[in-house]
Amino acid sequence: MKTVLITGSSRGIGRETAIYFAQQGWNVIIHGFRHPEKLESLKNEILEENVSCLSFCGDISDPSFVDEMIKQSLLTFSKIDCLVNNAGISLVGLFTDATVDDWNLMINTNLTSVFTTCKNIVPHMLHHHEGKIINISSVSGILGNVGQANYAASKAGVIGLTKTMARELGSRGITVNAIAPGFVDTEMTEVLSEEIRENACKQIILGRFGKPEDIANTAVFLASDKADYITGQVISVDGGMNV
Repeated sequence: MKTVLITGSSRGIGRETAIYFAQQGWNVIIHGFRHPEKLESLKNEILEENVSCLSFCGDISDPSFVDEMIKQSLLTFSKIDCLVNNAGISLVGLFTDATVDDWNLMINTNLTSVFTTCKNIVPHMLHHHEGKIINISSVSGILGNVGQANYAASKAGVIGLTKTMARELGSRGITVNAIAPGFVDTEMTEVLSEEIRENACKQIILGRFGKPEDIANTAVFLASDKADYITGQVISVDGGMNV
């Protein structure tokens, strides 16, 4: 039975992805930060699929927490077959209003955490000569977006890291890909006004926001044997926004 570690899985895209992996028979390691009660609820739901589940609550931007999370995971599961770097935050505001603290928070949470988590788990995958890494980027990391300078920069960094890791690790049996969601109906987008939602939909060929399961389905596919010949790619799941 294979095992997947999904960061930022207490809600939204991460939560749906964890459930989809469990439904496919994977053991699941889940992670969250400020919502331990949601993690516990998700863990109970995953266990109903007759698979094993570990949960960790902590700051993904803290390297010592990441190190301990992976160490404990490997004590329980002899192998982690797939890593999904999903944890992230979004701060909306014009570039001219952004502060250095805002920048550092965004980069540490959305980009440095991906680097740190991969640094901890790649040696394990190298030992087994196989593994799948899936990094969640964003359409904003490809196109940029007004009011999201910090966020777009962090997600563009995820894409650059993904492509470089794919080149370095491919010969060792490890694939590294990114998923770039567009606007998805989650708690992160619930705060958007109706006007902003309408304007966003005008940019989307399919004329609507995506669903968390759209991203989850893509992640499960990339983690499967059917995607063994795919690496270094950025899969846009955005309803045609990036065309």
